[in-house]
Amino acid sequence: MNTLEKIQSNLSNFSKSERKVAEVILTSPQTAIHASIATLAKMADVSEPTVNRFCRRLDTKGFPDFKLHLAQSLANGTPYVSRHVDEDDGPDSYTNKIFESSMAALDTARQSVDPMAVNRAVDILTQAQHISFFGLGASSSVAHDAQNKFFRFNVPVTCFDDVLMMRMSCINATTGSVLVLFSHTGRTKAMVEVAKLARDNNAQVIAITAKDSPLAREATLAITVEVPEDTDMFIPMASRLAHLTVIDVLATGFTLRRGPRFRDSLKRVKEAIRESRFEKPSHI
Repeated sequence: MNTLEKIQSNLSNFSKSERKVAEVILTSPQTAIHASIATLAKMADVSEPTVNRFCRRLDTKGFPDFKLHLAQSLANGTPYVSRHVDEDDGPDSYTNKIFESSMAALDTARQSVDPMAVNRAVDILTQAQHISFFGLGASSSVAHDAQNKFFRFNVPVTCFDDVLMMRMSCINATTGSVLVLFSHTGRTKAMVEVAKLARDNNAQVIAITAKDSPLAREATLAITVEVPEDTDMFIPMASRLAHLTVIDVLATGFTLRRGPRFRDSLKRVKEAIRESRFEKPSHI
């Protein structure tokens, strides 16, 4: 992992003051590269010795050495495309790199997901009278996939990727409503506001997001997923895959919790759509 990825993956291991430094750097790494130690300490509201201690935690010799490693992290890859792909990569190279980096990111995400949080989310979803999935930008496709999964579960399901529709849905929420919000960073202001509005209307909010993010703090329950991907700089790739996998986990838990009779209903759904497909070739 490069320096930025190390910071992201070790957030939970930092002290409270060191985490402040980490969050400032992750929010604006370019600013951190050009800042003095005094400026960075002020931005993070910590002391200069704390910044130096943070740098040494990342196996650098001090603040100047840390800035050099951070600059190298940003120099890697192709800005606004992928950190793992270089400008002169051919199709063989970038195909392998994207697959390999995605598999590595999914493994990191798997280790960060708390099974107890998953179990609690399944509890909430199986008791819901209505489920809504919200996502903006790259997360909108994740929300739509979740709707597709849960639509067949015989519970009213909606999906919105428009802020105004989200807000109206929250106003109409009731005690039996469950809203599932997707945001890799957890820092999108509109999503945090929607979560607060939903909870003000007695709905339960499940956030699939980053640990200790504003959205995680506002939710009833947060399933935090750590993915070493800077979506402020690069196209969302692995973070989207990680959230899609969490949907599969929740859908599986939902199905198992409902029991064998519920799976008979899913069987009927599969049989109902069978006629929409051509027959599978016999050699497959």
